[in-house]
Amino acid sequence: MRPLSRLLLAALTCSLAGGLAVPASGLAVPSVAPKVETPALYDDEAGGDANGDDPAIWVNPSDDDESVVIATAKKAGLFVYDLGGRQLQHIPAPAAPGPDDEAGRFNNVDVTYDFGRRDLAVVSDRGQDKLRIYAISDGRLIDVTDPAAPFVFNATQQQVNDAETAYGLATWKDSTGTYALVSRRHKTSVGLVKLLSKPGGKIGYQLVRTLDLPTSFTLPNGRTWTPCLEPGVQPQVEGMVVDQEKDVLYAAQEDVGIWRIRADLTGTPTLVDKVREYGVPGTYDPATDECTPGADPGYGGRHLTADAEGLTIYYREDGKGYLLASSQGDSTFAAYRREGTNAYLGQFRVGDHNGVDGVEHSDGSTVLNVPLGDFDEGLFVAHDGENTPAEPGREITNFKFTPWEDIAEPLDLDVDTDGWDPRD
Repeated sequence: MRPLSRLLLAALTCSLAGGLAVPASGLAVPSVAPKVETPALYDDEAGGDANGDDPAIWVNPSDDDESVVIATAKKAGLFVYDLGGRQLQHIPAPAAPGPDDEAGRFNNVDVTYDFGRRDLAVVSDRGQDKLRIYAISDGRLIDVTDPAAPFVFNATQQQVNDAETAYGLATWKDSTGTYALVSRRHKTSVGLVKLLSKPGGKIGYQLVRTLDLPTSFTLPNGRTWTPCLEPGVQPQVEGMVVDQEKDVLYAAQEDVGIWRIRADLTGTPTLVDKVREYGVPGTYDPATDECTPGADPGYGGRHLTADAEGLTIYYREDGKGYLLASSQGDSTFAAYRREGTNAYLGQFRVGDHNGVDGVEHSDGSTVLNVPLGDFDEGLFVAHDGENTPAEPGREITNFKFTPWEDIAEPLDLDVDTDGWDPRD
């Protein structure tokens, strides 16, 4: 999430002249209870510059109790947790290649199974515009990235230092191979990247193609709208997930909404839902680094408050299930049908419970339908961008674990532990 987006959201919410509808209050949205949280991460020198962002779940093939959650923490790299939230492993991000270069900064992570008989965690390194690839062995991660792996989007280190680099990430596999879908920071580009076996058990990759989502939009009144951002910055994508059975990519363009795209990045993208702020004009003020909103023309959606962020899919049998999206601006999650035209089903938030605080400003999330230890009806894991208790002057984040049935019940969703196996 960009600070500018928070400022724009605050201005939009408070602007009576603009007439933008304020999101439904917390009383109107069911609150579900997290059962587990991971240790606090501190984004300062004393805390190792650890800033949580995106989780993924690895399912242990022989004992679901030994499954783990893998999470990114930007400059601090990766953390691995057991199902009780206890830290098992920490992998620092790579050092900067030169004194004036960017160090590693791990943004998003996803898991893919059975690549050459190995399960992999694939990570977008936003600092160095690369993918980092880790083999998973008994819940521990081993770096198998090809040392000669190229930049994903850039040609030179100087371009990498300008920070238009690998950002969001989701894995996908079909009969032609194993891929990562990777978005580009500050751009609307999404790239299809194929994983490649290399000598010595290492894994590299190559960029196959890219697709650019729109930067501006024609509104029903005939006017052209462009989201208000810093000069030179385009409305980027971060949260992404691939429907592994339907070969469909869902991509959250933060200031716009959720797109449905063929996973091979061919065909025409479809906008599934829009953020509430869609179509609202804004004027950027370089003195304050803020956008001042104009009058709302009423073309926005009703379920997502910018930024649209983390996406994940709960699978059921027969192609059914649910697409879940982080509505970061109001700290809720929206649920849509996986099938058909992705009809909206409801909203929930993760609240406080038994000493575990709720989820605020969530970036990434992930869900699985299969039994995982004490989470015998499935597990939802969400990044919490504002962990408490607060400490003055420190940005604190972590990850919250919530049983799927606690989400399903108030939204009248199904529990289907046999409908899909991520290893199939």
